Amino acid sequence: MKPARWASEVSRGSAAELHGREVGAGDERPGRAVWWLTAAWPALVLGSSQRPDVVDERAVAEAGVELVRRRSGGGAVLLVPGEVSWVDVVLPAGDRLWDADVGRAAHWLGAVWERVAASFGVQGAEVHRGAMVRTPWSSLVCFAGLGPGEVQVAGRKLVGISQRRTRGWARFQCAVYRRWDPAALVGLLRSPRPTVEELAGTVATLDVPDADLRAAFLAALP
Repeated sequence: MKPARWASEVSRGSAAELHGREVGAGDERPGRAVWWLTAAWPALVLGSSQRPDVVDERAVAEAGVELVRRRSGGGAVLLVPGEVSWVDVVLPAGDRLWDADVGRAAHWLGAVWERVAASFGVQGAEVHRGAMVRTPWSSLVCFAGLGPGEVQVAGRKLVGISQRRTRGWARFQCAVYRRWDPAALVGLLRSPRPTVEELAGTVATLDVPDADLRAAFLAALP
């Protein structure tokens, strides 16, 4: 049997439209796919279980930031065009990479990102294979904690991964910051909220052109 190929496509639009994109009808089993997504304008994306009152709606409106809720879990992520790379990976159930254990399901994907980081000279990147690491602000801000399969460098998160699953597929949503401005995110949140100093050391960046990142990622896929 030939190994399954990865379909790859690039899309740009509002974060709400891109997050709302359907993988398949119901439990339909899709093929392997990599979606390279770019928000057309800044967006603050909340995790599926986050309360809306964590956001300062006035600050969001004044900053011209779109407020979006994704269907996968985790904390808030600020998407700013040119400052973050957003990649969704779709994996069909039954694929040889599939793992029914949610705690292990993203390990293979983290290993892909580990290889990508190494290809750009990042030293010491490693996949987190343990339980969720929580901090005082990890339930509020995605990159303040560390989940299974995510990649860190010297204690700083390089790749954030959340996932949405059905019986037919898993959609892994990945974010990698090219530049990290904690003040921009803090300014959109209500109190209690972290300080800029508390978030400043939570993120490792990978500032490479999107075209180069796409090429390296596709080359690193199993």
